[in-house]
Amino acid sequence: MRVSQLWRYPVKSMIGEQLDSIEINSTGVIGDRVWATRDLERGGIRGAKKIPRLMQCASRLLDDGHVEITTPYGAVTTTRASNANELLSNALGHRVQLEALKSEADLEHFRRGAPDHDDPMQELRNLFGRINDEPIPNLGAFPRDLMVTLAEYESPPGTYYDMFPLMAMSEQSITHLKHALPNSSIDVRRFRPSIVIDSPLHRDDDPLPELSWVGRTASVGTAKIEFVIGCPRCVMVTRAVNGSIHDDREVLRYVVRELNQDVGVYANVVQPGVIAAGDEVVIA
Repeated sequence: MRVSQLWRYPVKSMIGEQLDSIEINSTGVIGDRVWATRDLERGGIRGAKKIPRLMQCASRLLDDGHVEITTPYGAVTTTRASNANELLSNALGHRVQLEALKSEADLEHFRRGAPDHDDPMQELRNLFGRINDEPIPNLGAFPRDLMVTLAEYESPPGTYYDMFPLMAMSEQSITHLKHALPNSSIDVRRFRPSIVIDSPLHRDDDPLPELSWVGRTASVGTAKIEFVIGCPRCVMVTRAVNGSIHDDREVLRYVVRELNQDVGVYANVVQPGVIAAGDEVVIA
């Protein structure tokens, strides 16, 4: 198995950058999710689950730690620009403020904003994009301390990722979805992995070879990662990314109905290091 793609997302929920190599540490890819948007209408750090057009904005990390942002309409700004918040708010149709990542000690920064619904179950169904007869993911399968934290905070304090520092998926999963959904725009940018791995020796009847990696570690480049749990897919995989990757609910319908809700696997960093496209992935 070898690394085929590497991605970094400088701003939470925006289109990321495909890179030739990445450096990872305990919090994930260096330069990943170092900025996010605060919802000035309902409070809290928000992503594309709540503000869909974020998925149509592109972000590129600059040398000074700031980020260049391109809106869906082609306007370009940076996080250092005085009018960046106004420009982005107009593009999103929602008042937001760009905020750099804070220390884990700044708990108020990460505290959840107001929910959209008083019914917690309906709030979950909306976040995961589930229709009435579909199950929501088994959140009890995730570490209890993580779920306690996420009940109060939008992300683990000190980070802007949803649950884990890394998410990996296989080229074979993408190929399977393209074959299963020929009328849909299947693109890796819908699924937002950190690492894409080519697993050519997987069984032909296994559409998601990455799920067999759960509970195992992998040496890749100079780093080592641990695959923890499958990644249950939410409403974000239905969002439009650009004019050719359009809003498409059938992608999520298929994942829930046929793939037991998961595509990709979450991972932790066991040993920091550098990973390059083409590196061999050795699973223990």
